[in-house]
Amino acid sequence: MSEHRVMALFNDFDEAFHALAEIREHKVKGVDIDDVTLLSPIEHPEIEEVLGERPIHVQKFTFFGALFGVTFGFFFLAAAQASFLVQPQGGKPVIPLPSNFVLMYEMLIFFGVWTTVFAFFVLAGLGRKRDPMYSEKVNIDQVAVMLDVKPENLEPIKALFKKHKAQEIREEVVR
Repeated sequence: MSEHRVMALFNDFDEAFHALAEIREHKVKGVDIDDVTLLSPIEHPEIEEVLGERPIHVQKFTFFGALFGVTFGFFFLAAAQASFLVQPQGGKPVIPLPSNFVLMYEMLIFFGVWTTVFAFFVLAGLGRKRDPMYSEKVNIDQVAVMLDVKPENLEPIKALFKKHKAQEIREEVVR
């Protein structure tokens, strides 16, 4: 069964907000609020009330980058110290841990920061080909609501957008 992607452009954020509220109230059967993507030129903190909490994955990348940094830092330093002409003298340890803790901490920060930057670029979609449904009007002053719907829900969702004064409604067949 093919899916349709629908995008509605609104001049007024309040109208887009009301359309999203009706989608959340299941006024259109088969359309869930989790399928909605909101595009806006400015941030709207109050939209979280309607859209709900969305998952944030950057912190997972940061955690695993920091974990890798500590692990890599320890093994890299230990391997370098243990294999560099080992000549233990007078009870000195081959791998001195107190000085390595500082360097391991620095590697934790280094890899944590770099994986955070990398995750931001990847998850923000930088470098990806632009979506053909995207409108340049969103960068200026309009708000876009995008969602994927099944063919039987296409007309009711279009009617909902027209009811809330959508300036333009675009659609495409996804599959």
